[in-house]
Amino acid sequence: EKKIIMEFISWMRIHTTTGIQQSYVETFDMVPEHDLHLTHHIFGDDNGRGPALIDLSEHFKNEGLEVKDGEIPDFLPLILEYVATLDDMESRVFLGDAKKIIKVIADNLDEAKSPYAKLIRIVEKRSYLAQAA
Repeated sequence: EKKIIMEFISWMRIHTTTGIQQSYVETFDMVPEHDLHLTHHIFGDDNGRGPALIDLSEHFKNEGLEVKDGEIPDFLPLILEYVATLDDMESRVFLGDAKKIIKVIADNLDEAKSPYAKLIRIVEKRSYLAQAA
């Protein structure tokens, strides 16, 4: 994992801030298959997405994590912020619930040869370990 993170940092160092921002937007905001909103991959824009988002918001609220106005609670970086507050086993179990979606995102990023793919694979690996524990 450390090697993957160092490779990503090296990739960032050879790009300008604007270039990194452009890559992020082109990767995650312009390609629905790379969307970091996890329920998007299950429901799309279907009505079933709303209750799932409400349930996740309530879970975060009960755990003391306030989701800011305008933030959607299924955003992977927000979820990772939350699991960082959990102990190792709890974080693996929580991520285990999303392992199939995380794998889909990682597979799609791999197919696109995205520099972000290996980072998502780290998260995927931790979610798989939850299932083995």
